Amino acid sequence: MTAAAQPSGLPGLATAPGRPWPLGASFDGEGVNFALFSAHAEKVELCLFAPDGRREALRLPLTERDGDIWHLKVNGLLPGQLYGYRVHGPYQPEQGHRFNPNKLLIDPYARKLEGRLRWSDAVMGYRVGSARADLSFDGRDSAFAVPKSVVVGHNFNWGPDAPPERALTETLIYEAHVKGLTALHPGVEDGLRGTFLGLASDPILEHLTRLGVTAVELLPVQAFLDDRFLVNRGLSNYWGYQTVGFFAPDPRYLAKGALWEFAAMVRRFHAAGIEVILDVVYNHTGESDELGPTLSFRGIDNRSYYRLTEGGRRYANMTGTGNTLDLSHPMVLRMVMDSLRYWVEVMHVDGFRFDLASTLGREEDAFDEQGAFFDAIRQDPVLTRVKLIAEPWDLGPGGYRLGGFPHPFLEWNDKFRDDVRRFWRGEGGMTGDLARRLLGSAERFDHHSRAATSSVNFVTAHDGFTLLDLVSHARKHNEANGEDNRDGHDDNHSDNMGLEGPTTDAGILAARALRRRNLLATLFLSQGTPMLLGGDEIGNGQGGNNNAYAQDNPIGWIDWDRPDETMLAFVARISELRRSLPVLRQKGFLHGRIREADGLRDVVWRLPDGREPGPQDWHSPAMSCLCVEIRMDADRPDAGESPVFAVFNAGEAVPLALPPVPESWSLVLDTTRPEAGPEPAAPGLEAPARSVLVFVPAPPGETG
Repeated sequence: MTAAAQPSGLPGLATAPGRPWPLGASFDGEGVNFALFSAHAEKVELCLFAPDGRREALRLPLTERDGDIWHLKVNGLLPGQLYGYRVHGPYQPEQGHRFNPNKLLIDPYARKLEGRLRWSDAVMGYRVGSARADLSFDGRDSAFAVPKSVVVGHNFNWGPDAPPERALTETLIYEAHVKGLTALHPGVEDGLRGTFLGLASDPILEHLTRLGVTAVELLPVQAFLDDRFLVNRGLSNYWGYQTVGFFAPDPRYLAKGALWEFAAMVRRFHAAGIEVILDVVYNHTGESDELGPTLSFRGIDNRSYYRLTEGGRRYANMTGTGNTLDLSHPMVLRMVMDSLRYWVEVMHVDGFRFDLASTLGREEDAFDEQGAFFDAIRQDPVLTRVKLIAEPWDLGPGGYRLGGFPHPFLEWNDKFRDDVRRFWRGEGGMTGDLARRLLGSAERFDHHSRAATSSVNFVTAHDGFTLLDLVSHARKHNEANGEDNRDGHDDNHSDNMGLEGPTTDAGILAARALRRRNLLATLFLSQGTPMLLGGDEIGNGQGGNNNAYAQDNPIGWIDWDRPDETMLAFVARISELRRSLPVLRQKGFLHGRIREADGLRDVVWRLPDGREPGPQDWHSPAMSCLCVEIRMDADRPDAGESPVFAVFNAGEAVPLALPPVPESWSLVLDTTRPEAGPEPAAPGLEAPARSVLVFVPAPPGETG
């Protein structure tokens, strides 16, 4: 259909040049302004679709161009209009150009998408099966198979909504999947399970509040696709790390198909004092490598959006997914920054966790903590006030950067995960490593005025074993993923406690429960920002699958049928204990310095007999019990908070000598007796085998 044709089903339309900002589709009450970046295009066409999304009703050329921004104003259009783009230009893969106007393209700035990708060879820019592979050209129209972009108007009534703005020293992160957390919850309405509205329902909020959660970190919710190879296996991209729309929530999480559902979820979380953090994937897109589909960025301006190699034909693959976005390009960086600000300013989210964040800091090929992305973040008055968390690695050369990100970034600390697992598994020589993790991994983070809260501590996360599987399986069991158990990590530092998988053996079950309590107690007693994997608190397992990225089914969903109420109560208790003891969640690092207030050191390490360990102790494989006396940071002028004495015993029972204090000590936590309340520290005390103990000064009048 030509631009001059007048379709049925659309009102009388008049066009105007419009303006090059803002990018995307913007409704102003009279019509819609469309603006699209492409530096190498020769022609751009706007395609308007009938309400069912099946018929292309009108095609309009974007005749105005300011620099590399193509734009057009269409008067008479309203929110709800479905649209896409066709972009003309050279098809020269060897030079990095893959324009193909036969392929309908998603607007990178689309605020909403309608429909799901229907896999077909027609979405490929090249002829599948051709001897020339991606150098061939496919002339089929892909519009029938591609999600449509949707014009939106933002009129959600936020009312008195305000971000909780939780201090990092008060933060407990709960990592969760929108569907996984709600799909099997009996208290969530059937029609709302697996959606934003279900996530913000009363039963979920009550559960999180009981745990003391202050922030939910959601696995990707920006629009993503299901990989073709997964669909062919009857699986899906459950985790969502294949983004195709950085401004649009994925339609599968919208119960009623409306954007207000996401906003309503955020508002309900805020009312409960809980922040919303999004796991975002700006390191790559779902278009994969040169044999992937042409859905958006590739067809709009491949050479600008992606890092290319071999003159432009191949894609740099620092992410393991086939492509890498080129954030060194100013317009790609602008898209990422615009996306982040959109989710904060319009959708009111409180922070982001950046997947494979080392990629975002690459200039040319090397990581640069002073790179453009970090500079852009640090100068931005909107983004510097929200929580920013880096996954500090990627698959490229020099990609492991733990501790190398600039303020104000926090970082996922995999050293914490591995060292804590290894200590409690009983490996020798781990007490020195445990000590470093308990104090916020200062050797990694104590530089450039970074805080101890920079370390996001976790024992489990979505990627890997759940806590129950960690103590139930010595090896992974990923057969359901269809890759012959080759996928997923092999080095998990896990332990089946004597029998692989489920068991009814009471002794093994008791040992597994104790190990889980010890792991979680170590997490909550450590300096840094703790993160709990959703479901660990009720004993959720995945049958030993440590890579459930494709399991949108009971394997990947949290099982609420038989929750471990004892573990749930324990997690709520240690969470409350952490909140009540400020010395466990400090901003400053502890280095054993003398405090002016009382002449005492801010941290003192001890052996069970009360002595301070020497170098021979720290390096001894036989040292399996570590004790620590913690006070407020020596740099704090108000060093008046009560100390804490904690014991981490991965070995057999051992007599315990408590350090002297003006008061007597009170035992407030013993992981071998999870339901025991506070009690005076008795004479002849010992640290039980494989236990965590916590002591605080006894209240006045209480004696041991």
